[in-house]
This record gives sequence, structure tokens and C-alpha cells, in this order.
Amino acid sequence: MTINLPNYSNPAELFDPTPFGFCHTVKVPSNGELVYISGQSGGEGPEHILNEDFRHQVQVLLSNLNIALTAHELHFDDVIKITILIVDHNVDKLEIWSEEMQKRWSTTLPASTLIPVPNLAITGMKIEVDAIAFKSA
Repeated sequence: MTINLPNYSNPAELFDPTPFGFCHTVKVPSNGELVYISGQSGGEGPEHILNEDFRHQVQVLLSNLNIALTAHELHFDDVIKITILIVDHNVDKLEIWSEEMQKRWSTTLPASTLIPVPNLAITGMKIEVDAIAFKSA
């Protein structure tokens, strides 16, 4: 049985996005399931407690995303697309995001869009990430 997996690509004519934790394109075969994960935040536990520290929120967000992925027997490397919303985005926050997310992805990086925003749904949220993952049939 042949299993077709997503094809991750960084065309040579474009800049190398891997230091920033993403790839330019992902082609998904039709022999599987797409799993859409709503925006996850850095809120801890069912009480959604938000720490003031940006890095801490990023780490909690990635743990929350892992919980959502695991619920579908998926891993970070199964994520094919993410959208990142960062409040008051700057270079330091981008560096923190890149460092922390690359600790979770091992072999493939998702396609990605980062959107700076003035605020998010709940006061104190500094980052939110939604994801699309692919599960082979």
C-alpha cells in the first residue's frame, strides 16, 4: 500500500523561510483527512489563565495546540498550515515565536501567515494560532 504524504516545498527562487519556522508551499494529497484547529491561545487550563510573559504564552499555546492535535492522533509535523496573530508584533516577539515553535516541529515546517493585531478576543491574550493538519488515510 502506498501512502501519499503532503509535499512541502521552498522554491529556490524565494527566500529561505526555515529560520522563521515555515515553508512556502504545501501540496496535500486527496487520500486523507484535513483537521481544522480553531485558534489556540496561551491561556492555561480550563480556567484559561493568562500569564503576562509573551514567551510563556507561546509555550502554553504550543502545549494547547499539541492537546488539540493529539485528540486526532496527530503531531506537529502533521500541521500543514498555521495562522499566527500577535498583539503588538515586533522583531523580538517573532524571534521568540520562531525559537519556540521550531522546538516542536522536527522534519517539516507548515505554510504560515503571521498577522500583527492590536488585540485579541480576551484581554491579556498576546498570541493566537489556528492550524490545519493532514491525517493520512
